[in-house]
Amino acid sequence: MSQLHRGKIILITGAASGMGLEESAVLASQGAEVWMTDIAQDKLIESHQKLVESLPENSGDIHLEVLDVASASSWQALAEKIKATSGRLDGLVNNAGRTLRASLVDTSDEDWLSVMNINLNSVFYGMKYCYSLLAQADNAAIVNVSSTAGLMAHSGPAYGTSKWGVRGLSQSAALEFGEEGIRVNSIHPGLVSSPLLNSGSTEFVEESLKAIPLNRIAEPSEVAEVVSFLLSSQSSYITGTEIVIDGGLNSGGTYKQIVDRINA
Repeated sequence: MSQLHRGKIILITGAASGMGLEESAVLASQGAEVWMTDIAQDKLIESHQKLVESLPENSGDIHLEVLDVASASSWQALAEKIKATSGRLDGLVNNAGRTLRASLVDTSDEDWLSVMNINLNSVFYGMKYCYSLLAQADNAAIVNVSSTAGLMAHSGPAYGTSKWGVRGLSQSAALEFGEEGIRVNSIHPGLVSSPLLNSGSTEFVEESLKAIPLNRIAEPSEVAEVVSFLLSSQSSYITGTEIVIDGGLNSGGTYKQIVDRINA
């Protein structure tokens, strides 16, 4: 296994399952010291134990910490703990999120605020309160997980708006943090096999597949490898950009559906 991140210290949110768990596994297996964080304490402990048992011997250490990404004080407390324990951060992956497939008029005020807090405010808090830790490292990098819903209109306006916000916030941070050598990029996954995707109706997934040129859902490992690349020295001159991981959905999904209907 490559030791691409040997000696690096990387924080990942939403790490108890799905993409966050796979990102933790890939980065630790590549030598990184990983801080796995999530609000779901029991699930986080279970996932951490299974991960530690499955990793090769030369993997990096893995810490686990309960984090409410929607709470500024929770972020502040974690940053202080990392400062006292590790002294710096080389990478931050703002991965935690929630989905909401509801129309604008059917979205409650509470759900709107919850989606914004978890999907967008968390990214702001993470970058703000981890900035000083990242500034202590050489060539630190941030990866913010947006979505294809942050690139085109989405039927769930709360979710789509939050992900468009992540896209813009990432670009603004790239401008501001560049002087410290901190790179900031956003990734835009399409359909990825994860608890988040499977939390809604299967019909949504089945219909969406018809618009994906590669005709399949992505595996979390495929996203994790892109995150690893963006955190590594291999992407040392990439900042303020958007990496789309969607099997061609955004670039050719509508055309594919038209052609398939014609051919049928």
